[in-house]
Amino acid sequence: MARATLADVAAAAGVSVPTVSKVLSGKKHVSAATRDKVLQAVRTSGYEAPRPPSTPRVGLVDLLIDGLGSPWAQVLVSGAEKAAARWGFSLVVTSSARPDFDLRRWIGMIRKRNTDGIVLVLSRADQREITAIEELLHVPLVLLDPVGQRDPRLSTVGATNWLGGVMATTHLLELGHTRIGFIGGPLDTQCTLDRYEGYLAAHRTFGIDSDPSLTRYGDFLVRGGKKLALELLDRDDPPTAIFAGNDLEAAGVYQAATEHGIRIPDDLSVVGFDDSPLCEMLSPPLTTVRQPLDDMANEAVRLVSEELTHPRGPAGTRIELATTLVVRGSTALFGDEPA
Repeated sequence: MARATLADVAAAAGVSVPTVSKVLSGKKHVSAATRDKVLQAVRTSGYEAPRPPSTPRVGLVDLLIDGLGSPWAQVLVSGAEKAAARWGFSLVVTSSARPDFDLRRWIGMIRKRNTDGIVLVLSRADQREITAIEELLHVPLVLLDPVGQRDPRLSTVGATNWLGGVMATTHLLELGHTRIGFIGGPLDTQCTLDRYEGYLAAHRTFGIDSDPSLTRYGDFLVRGGKKLALELLDRDDPPTAIFAGNDLEAAGVYQAATEHGIRIPDDLSVVGFDDSPLCEMLSPPLTTVRQPLDDMANEAVRLVSEELTHPRGPAGTRIELATTLVVRGSTALFGDEPA
């Protein structure tokens, strides 16, 4: 089958070839309705625009992440570096948590070095920031572990957070726990909502009512996990198990339990999320839900490479990789006496 041309796209959209060129090059002065018609014609015709000769591939992918201090971030960056090498790129890493970080200045630096694509890992990015990056750079953009509601135009790589929440909670319910606390991340992050929905779904499957008063939302940090765990453990009817939104918050639960003289897992079972290196450092080692961070990073960089070769317009790809439960020493049967 012959490859679709700009003329084919223009005919399908009922517009001129120059109008198609304006839309594909990201120029303004095209109505939203016309832009939508052109992009729909691009998708249905299978048109693949060549990379402009004025912007040859330079072999760079930029990773913008909002913090490098957590074990989760370190594993993700390491995975992205390996993935970049695998797909023929060098990786440039920038932390948006730096006090001097400025989005517009960063975009200017990206344009100067003519980067080939961008991977965003931002827990607090809003749609305005993402739109600014899209409009000013016009390079493949992939969201890794995306926050907020998914924009169907953008390619995203994530994990099965809902299923992870189901597995974590099911594990605790099968051990006989019926009062299970939930300490999530920020309420406006999609992964927190998905994990909480999984928590609720597991309760429904077992025919057990979850207690809304045992739910807390934090900041995915150790100190936040400790603070919220203390609130739960100070109750007259404390939970016998806690599902924490990530491994850092689970570490905070450990600290709160220590302050109360509560033994893990004899008095309190704890499950985290991520399976970061921290899990094996805790005592006892933490039962957690594993996110395949290496695989997620690889898929994000692969999508950048694929979009450079076969541009799809704004129709994004959504990839969700499987989570798995890793059982260690922080969970035990409810009511079991220590040996």
